[in-house]
Amino acid sequence: MKSKFLIFIGSLSLFLGLLGIALPLLPTTPFLLLSATCYFHGSDKLYHWLMAHPTLGPYIHSFREEKAIPLRVKVVSVTMVWVTLLYCIFFVVNSLWIKLLLLFLAIAISWHILSYATRRQV
Repeated sequence: MKSKFLIFIGSLSLFLGLLGIALPLLPTTPFLLLSATCYFHGSDKLYHWLMAHPTLGPYIHSFREEKAIPLRVKVVSVTMVWVTLLYCIFFVVNSLWIKLLLLFLAIAISWHILSYATRRQV
C-alpha cells in the first residue's frame, strides 16, 4: 500500500513538474525532485526510468549533485515569468496594489532562479 501511494504522489508530482515547464508560476524543480524521491522509495523501475530520461534525468542529477540549473532553463524560466506577469500587469489586472504585487513576485522568482549556480551543459 505504501509503494502504491508513493507511486501515485510521484506521478502526480511529475505531472505538475511537467506543467511547470510551460507555466512559469508553477515550479518544476521541486516537483521533479519529489517525484524522484517518491519513485526511489516506491518503485525501482519508475525511479530508474526517471533518472535515465534524456531530458529530466540530467536535470534532476545536476540539481541534486551541484545545486545548478542549466543556462537554457534559467533563460526560459525567467523569460516566461516576465512575459506572463507583465501581460497580467498590463492587460488583466486593474488594481494598482495587485500590479505591484505581481511585479514584486516577478522580481522574487527571477532572483530565486538566478541565485542558483549555472550549469552550461546538460
